[in-house]
Amino acid sequence: MGMNMRAVVQRSSDESRQLRQQAGQWLRSLREERRLTQRDLAEKVGLRYYTFISQIESGQGRIPPEQYESWAVALNVDPREFVRTLMMYYDPHTYRLLFPEDPL
Repeated sequence: MGMNMRAVVQRSSDESRQLRQQAGQWLRSLREERRLTQRDLAEKVGLRYYTFISQIESGQGRIPPEQYESWAVALNVDPREFVRTLMMYYDPHTYRLLFPEDPL
């Protein structure tokens, strides 16, 4: 990998990490607004370990797509809006293509 390509990959990786952290902050705020503990949310979405919630909220992980709907229901958020917001963080390039009128 050439030097320029390495810099692009690093910048992309840094941006992805920052966006995951922002997504985690958004998810934490939704959970806290609903007065749910991490353990409560884990139970509602069918997770065995609440530490997974902590990892997602700290930006160390992402919600798997097959769990989007259960998270939306558990957090009492419209599933389409939930996924749209997650896409803004998890896949900003696709988000900009699908919603060009929506400034990031």
